[in-house]
Amino acid sequence: MNIAEPLDEAPTEPPRQRKIIHVDMDAFFASVEQRDNPELRGKPVAVGGSSGRGVVAAASYEARRFGVKSAMPSVTAKRLCPDLIFVKSRFDAYREASEQIRAIFRHHTDLVEPLSLDEAYLDVTENKLGIPSATQVAQMIRQEIRAKTRLTASAGVSYNKFLAKLASDQNKPDGICVIRPGEGATFVQTLPIRRFHGVGPRGEEKMARLGIATGADLAAKDAAWLAQHFGSFGEYLYRAARGMDDRPVRSNRIRKSVGGERTFSVDRHEAEELRTTLDEIVEIVWERIERAQARGRTVTLKLKYNDFQLMTRARSLPRNVEGKEQFAAIGHAILDDLLPLPRPIRLMGLTLSNLERDDVSDEGTQRRDTGGGQLALF
Repeated sequence: MNIAEPLDEAPTEPPRQRKIIHVDMDAFFASVEQRDNPELRGKPVAVGGSSGRGVVAAASYEARRFGVKSAMPSVTAKRLCPDLIFVKSRFDAYREASEQIRAIFRHHTDLVEPLSLDEAYLDVTENKLGIPSATQVAQMIRQEIRAKTRLTASAGVSYNKFLAKLASDQNKPDGICVIRPGEGATFVQTLPIRRFHGVGPRGEEKMARLGIATGADLAAKDAAWLAQHFGSFGEYLYRAARGMDDRPVRSNRIRKSVGGERTFSVDRHEAEELRTTLDEIVEIVWERIERAQARGRTVTLKLKYNDFQLMTRARSLPRNVEGKEQFAAIGHAILDDLLPLPRPIRLMGLTLSNLERDDVSDEGTQRRDTGGGQLALF
């Protein structure tokens, strides 16, 4: 039963305009490596394995100029940039830097929602230093990060999370972008549709077939049309195209799973090809697990056949998966039980769930793009 608020206790003032900052470190893993090894500075660097099945976990800006991206197979990255220098991941070093950065965040506000080691939302509407300007707070945070870690960060400042995240990517690296009240809808309409969180390559292709290439194209569609073509995701698209987002910054948010999937341009069926693909997905997903500082007990393999039939198989352990090798072994065991497949598949995915957070038990994380490729929601 709903109990109405007494009239004499009802709020008489409109809610205050929120002030949200999204901080995103610049090429974080690669920047830590360049900071700690002067010989790498100014050179194209990729964090990850250089073997035939290796995957780029992070790329320096020097490497990105050649087209090298996160989640790219290492052999492809090396072909694009022959002088690319590969270094192994050092997650202890990345965690140490991340802890320093989060301490800076907490100096300004307790409303911090980490998305991974290198990214977070902050609500500074009411901040500890009493600074009325969110832009000033963002600048102070960026300066403190540079001074204490010798790393650079980009920041987006706006009145909701969706816009703040878009803004942080606008002037990278080492930049800041502010989207003020009243500017959100106009800003969003200029963006290519792939900039919308949750719109992956296949989603972008579908929208192109429907004549949607920009935020303006999306804003021209009404809610019913979007629901017809995109289901429940259509509601998000309707609001996003208008710069609307009422999600709060949650300091205790816990993600339910970490995963990734790959859609093939040509359907796959051969066992060895499927095993190789699974190895590549393991590399990508485990890097995301490390970024999220998460551990879990359940591994789920997802396959979509060429007739669009979806199949998932999961295995749960009595305790957390202990490392990448065990994660891969469980994934391969599930796949081997299914081989030979009755028909070709067009998609493969792998997920870790039943999560516990590692050393961020008091701070939330959220499913995201970890740099170099979004996890498509449709």
